[in-house]
Amino acid sequence: MVRPRRVYAQHWLKSQQVLDRIVEAAGCRRDDCILEIGPGTGILTRRLLPLVGGLVAVEIDRDLCKLLTQQLGGKENFLLLQGDFLELDLPTLLNSFSPWKYQNKVVANIPYNITGPIIEKLLGTIANPNSEPYESIVLLIQKEVADRLVASAGSRAFGALTVRVSYLAKCEYICTVPAKAFHPAPKVDSAVVRLVPRPLEIAANEPKYLEMLVKLGFSSKRKMLRNNLQSVIERDELAQILATLDINPQSRAEDLSVEEWVKLSNQLQELSNA
Repeated sequence: MVRPRRVYAQHWLKSQQVLDRIVEAAGCRRDDCILEIGPGTGILTRRLLPLVGGLVAVEIDRDLCKLLTQQLGGKENFLLLQGDFLELDLPTLLNSFSPWKYQNKVVANIPYNITGPIIEKLLGTIANPNSEPYESIVLLIQKEVADRLVASAGSRAFGALTVRVSYLAKCEYICTVPAKAFHPAPKVDSAVVRLVPRPLEIAANEPKYLEMLVKLGFSSKRKMLRNNLQSVIERDELAQILATLDINPQSRAEDLSVEEWVKLSNQLQELSNA
């Protein structure tokens, strides 16, 4: 029997109710090709395989790969890759595997300690978004991170991660998952979220500039924007621009919505180019 390994932050889902919610959120179709990151013992994989045309699973644990190969290796719509998802170049690896060449959806229970890097690899960044975005991304992640992804401007959970991800995708909170739904139980609760990549109605004229501005703005959350952005623009001048955009000049970074961040970035970028 394969035991969960702490080095890989393995917590295996055992709740059928949560599995139901994940599968429902994924909205699987026969023509879908799913990417599953960290299938573990395959409990979610088994639920997905009968519903889709193909499933590509990436597992770092060699012992689990052996188990998955023994139990699911005979499935015609299943392809297992052993390796670190963050290190693998999937398009190159799968270039010669026609049925699995393009995955249109992601469904996964991912390790909490690398949630940020995984989301960035799936979505890209503000400056360099994924050129071939997924139709949807359903993830089981730490609840605290889920709360940050769906946070509203002005709330304590709203931060740079909220802006970066929300610029690239619509974020939906599906359900809360208690620690007891896993083996072994983690120390925190989890949540299922769905990310649907899409362009914002108002895009940044210079995405790289927006990315830099967000990083500066959230560098010290307790300070007002006019203090955090002093290296970009004079305090009084920024206060005037914020007022012009109908934004409180006393605002902190978390007070601005994603759309307001884009408007501010465009205004400042145009000013710097004038």
